[in-house]
Amino acid sequence: MRECFRALRPKQWTKNVLVFAGLFFDQQFFDQVALLRVSLCFLLCCALSSAVYLINDLVDLESDRKHPTKRNRPLAAGSLSPRIAQVAAVILLAVSLLGSYALAIRLFVVFIIYLALQILYNLWLKKVIIIDIMVVSAGFILRVAAGTVVIQVAQFSPWLYICTAWLALFLVVGKRRQDAILLADSAAGSSTDIRKYPRGLLDEMLRVITTATLIAYLIYTIDVEQATIGGVNLALITTVFVFYSLMRYLQLILENQQASAPEEVLFSDRPLQIAIVLWALSYLFILYVLAPIASP
Repeated sequence: MRECFRALRPKQWTKNVLVFAGLFFDQQFFDQVALLRVSLCFLLCCALSSAVYLINDLVDLESDRKHPTKRNRPLAAGSLSPRIAQVAAVILLAVSLLGSYALAIRLFVVFIIYLALQILYNLWLKKVIIIDIMVVSAGFILRVAAGTVVIQVAQFSPWLYICTAWLALFLVVGKRRQDAILLADSAAGSSTDIRKYPRGLLDEMLRVITTATLIAYLIYTIDVEQATIGGVNLALITTVFVFYSLMRYLQLILENQQASAPEEVLFSDRPLQIAIVLWALSYLFILYVLAPIASP
């Protein structure tokens, strides 16, 4: 049971926190009904994503055994039976799809699109350069969409989707760069064949995407009307935390040769954790304390 739970990659569930974006930025975070619906959506997203991880590990079993770090995963290491993984994947798929259908038809549609993309990714798209990172980024966007379709949102800026897309690309390209360093001569054993990504290309992509992420977030803060209080857009203050978080992540990648997986950094790097918490608290204070006071 312990190895089966580890194969579900619970650390990756942090990505599913994105489903709360619509709830939080639409100022419904303290609405009990809305919070309950999005929380159920979060649990269903965790079930669906874990099912996909199991499928991915089953498909890439042989290549994972040649990978310097993935070979420690339960299936690749042989500590988890493929039969048990198959049964667990089927159960999780059934729970997530049936649960999404019961919660909201639109959520079911989002889940089907996510599942179809992941199947195409595992069977083909992860071998196509550039397209593979775009598909992974699409998974992040669909998580945000999942959280918005289970409730009624009125003040949700579409720029948040764009920010999510660029942030996802930033994280994925950073991981690809670290994979290139870790795998080096053994890159042929990678399921994504990292040799197709020259280091120079990855470095240039990282520069462009970092700039685009900052610009997209800046435009988003300007578009958040409910954060404008007394003629001053307080959301602009939060760009300080976003800038620091991106630069801190780049520092770990470029100097310390760390951050092969974003979730590992999130759970291990204290300065980055503090920056993210301060960003969330600042938005919480602006949207849920100052905005209601300033509104007529």
